[in-house]
Amino acid sequence: MDPLIQANGQPHYGIFPTAPSVINYRDFDFRSPMGRRLGPLAKWRRFHQFQYFGLISDQLIGGCALANLSLAGIGFVYLFHPASGRMIERQFKLPLGFGTRFSQQPNDGVCELRSGRNLLRLENHAASQEKRLLVELDDGTRIDACFTEATPAFQSMCINTPTAVNGWVYAQKVAGVRCTGQVKSALGDFDLAAIEAFAHHDWSAGYMRPETCWNWACLSGQAGAQRVGLNLSCGVNETSFTENCFWLDGELIKVDTVRFSYDREQPLQPWRIDSYDGQVALQFEARGLHQERMNLGVLASNFKQIFGQFRGVLRPHGRAAISIDNLWGFVEEQYVKW
Repeated sequence: MDPLIQANGQPHYGIFPTAPSVINYRDFDFRSPMGRRLGPLAKWRRFHQFQYFGLISDQLIGGCALANLSLAGIGFVYLFHPASGRMIERQFKLPLGFGTRFSQQPNDGVCELRSGRNLLRLENHAASQEKRLLVELDDGTRIDACFTEATPAFQSMCINTPTAVNGWVYAQKVAGVRCTGQVKSALGDFDLAAIEAFAHHDWSAGYMRPETCWNWACLSGQAGAQRVGLNLSCGVNETSFTENCFWLDGELIKVDTVRFSYDREQPLQPWRIDSYDGQVALQFEARGLHQERMNLGVLASNFKQIFGQFRGVLRPHGRAAISIDNLWGFVEEQYVKW
């Protein structure tokens, strides 16, 4: 596909069969809400980008994220061992993003954060359609995980939506793919292929609402003979189009809007997630939590990513229902001011 921003300074909108070649945000005709043309400084300040790589299996759960918030570069990584309930987690915040770099090509290039002897690195390779996570921490923790969208063929969710009065958000989502690689940590050493791990991936960027919040849910696993992945959200990426979908053996099944029902004061209590079109009816039971709070005045975040197990049913139109029986995955609640 062509670059996201067209020659007239306006983005392509919609759900795309393939990813844009580049998120060329500097070419965007960025205006104030009253129509005044904004310059390079405003484009830099308001553009935000993040990437996430998740690992899912019965024996090990993991997540790593990098975010470029213009005024700060942020990263986190965690590993959770379901059998013991033990967890490793680290967080990094770097002023003005010093020590980070971010490619604006969704399917190619490197995003990484370096802090002392710690490295968080996400690589996307266009030729092989591979995505790789490399984490090296000063306590000896090492994650080297990889998946491919080439074999068997996988349909990514690639979407760009208008946001607020003058913005847009591009998002690219993957879930329900087999993962290979190695994890070495205080929780033990794991061969990801041997423990039948799955992966999911999120690449997002754009001019998001200056103050926003959202819910998100994702699962990956084996349901009978089928590989299943799920990506649902509420509160972002849903103006004109939504990113809601699930995958059966790599085939993307579009889903309508969804409702997240849960107790915000007790997020570890059960969640209920249902789609308006009836294709999704799930309950989520929490098993653990990664959370962060940050309040720097101009930047603020209250973030909860909860990992646990889903039960329920997926009902693709015109097909047999898919029973979801204790598949591992994530739900999320996030508030952001940026």
